[in-house]
Amino acid sequence: MIRLAHFSDLHYAGATLTEVDRCFSFAVDAAIARGVDCAVISGDSTDHALEVHAPAVAALARNVRRLADHCPVLMLHGTFSHEPPGALNVFGLLGGRFRVHVADRLQQIALTDVGLWVPSEGWRFEQIPQDARALFSCVPTVNKAIVAAAVGVTEAAAAVGEQLTALLRGYAPINETARAAGVPTIGVSHGTVYGCVTEHGVPMAGFDHEFTTGSLFGAGAQAFLLGHIHRHQSWAQAGRVIAYAGSIGRLHYGEEGDKGFLVWDVAAASARFEVIATPARRTVEISFDGMPKLDELRNFARANDVTGAFVRVRWMMPEEARHEVDRLAIQAIFGAAAEVKLEGRVVPAVRTRAAGISEQASLAAKIAVWARLTEARPEPLLGCLEALQTRAPEEIAAKIMERAIEAQGAIPAAAEADSGAPAETNSDVEALPILVEAP
Repeated sequence: MIRLAHFSDLHYAGATLTEVDRCFSFAVDAAIARGVDCAVISGDSTDHALEVHAPAVAALARNVRRLADHCPVLMLHGTFSHEPPGALNVFGLLGGRFRVHVADRLQQIALTDVGLWVPSEGWRFEQIPQDARALFSCVPTVNKAIVAAAVGVTEAAAAVGEQLTALLRGYAPINETARAAGVPTIGVSHGTVYGCVTEHGVPMAGFDHEFTTGSLFGAGAQAFLLGHIHRHQSWAQAGRVIAYAGSIGRLHYGEEGDKGFLVWDVAAASARFEVIATPARRTVEISFDGMPKLDELRNFARANDVTGAFVRVRWMMPEEARHEVDRLAIQAIFGAAAEVKLEGRVVPAVRTRAAGISEQASLAAKIAVWARLTEARPEPLLGCLEALQTRAPEEIAAKIMERAIEAQGAIPAAAEADSGAPAETNSDVEALPILVEAP
């Protein structure tokens, strides 16, 4: 029997360093305290391409070296967007009591009784190496672009699953031989299992996923250690077990369940694991269908301990009310939280055209339809339209100026009217609406 620690989806980067390094450091301490014989990181050790002088690289290397001083370490290559080709090679150069082996191609690796890694030259062994204590079948992330170039884009998704199923089935004979010899067999891969559930509770049901539980069990490995999905989950069949370790820390709001790693005990004919939770950050999410309500937020803060938590408040608001949210007041309510993230979604004002307006032939008829639908008086607009169609621009401008002058004398004229004197009127000017801009 071999005891091994299974870590996955560390996602070391500058933005995630505080969270993941705290959790991974805890996990390394816990794994060493439990006396594991081997450590496996099943992909996505980094979050993206990192320069070698980045603090995240130094922090990750420090913890990997701590593991290597205790036991042999296997690092599997993960998603290309997180770990570009060659990104993990430097970890194979780390000194330590035991070697760090980077699995960046399809291969089998034997761990010997003295803690040495013996990789296969091809994709599998033809026979089990001498002194093998455990046999690992490694399937790093598949480059789907290569598959698409070979079989076409439309066939690539199905082809990846078919080829991986055939590959895993090809590992079965040597794994059966190892099991008969009393050697534990372990599969390690990074990808999506059809029907698994994400950390946000979404089932992954589609035709573009790499694995099914049937294809993984078909490899004949007693234990199959998976990475890529950030939620721990497992499947069992006839004593064989498949499990995601999940991410080491909580990297996004809304993630469900605890975060941690697995400690496996794998024998030739049995496999079991224990979940060890890490001190991942607590996240709290509060959502409103409309505007945020301060009273409800205060009641929530009183009823729940948000000290040191990461709080996100989300709401929806109409476009005209976007400046009415008191963000400072919301942040003050959760003053004890480690972070308060405010996300307001603006619902834009949608203006629809008047129904039937396009069916009218004349502009006057279109105005009449619009006025009826909007309950507006059409006469002023029709008057403007008539003026634009029958008068010269100079005449319209002169009438506007004339009316402006009349407006300036409106107060004396009103006083005359109060005294009983007749006020002069210009019916022609009164009938002409003021045009905002000349044609």
